Amino acid sequence: MPVIRFVREGRDVECYPGENLREVALREGIELYGWKGKLGNCGGCGQCITCFVELPESTSPLAMTGRTAVEDQKLRGRPQNWRLACQALVQESLLVLTRPQAGMANKDAAMATALAQPLGAGPTEWPTPPAAEEPDGEEPDGAVADGEESDQTATSGEGS
Repeated sequence: MPVIRFVREGRDVECYPGENLREVALREGIELYGWKGKLGNCGGCGQCITCFVELPESTSPLAMTGRTAVEDQKLRGRPQNWRLACQALVQESLLVLTRPQAGMANKDAAMATALAQPLGAGPTEWPTPPAAEEPDGEEPDGAVADGEESDQTATSGEGS
């Protein structure tokens, strides 16, 4: 699975190829929003532009899907390496800096340290689902489960 290294939080998180960056971050308890974003985020539609993330300049263009038309419009005037987490699908392992607009005192050192540590590539496809099983306690076609007697067997032996 691709690994997302959240630099500000100091956490590595695995996800499946093609997963939405915002959904992965929220599922893992990574804080994407500043106080304004907490009050008025759009729920992942790309309209509020509060789920900014920054990618290092050296990030492979294949690591995420390309910028969407919504991002091009909403991020006009912002750095090219900023993305909206709600619009980005993760394809390969990468580094992400959440809330870049908030600044980070030791950002350059943290990014350099994070870049120096290798990221695992992991599997490149979703796992196959397990085969369906019969629900507990139900036997197909009226069969009796082990250790149980049918009503007829129990009553026929009584009183003889």
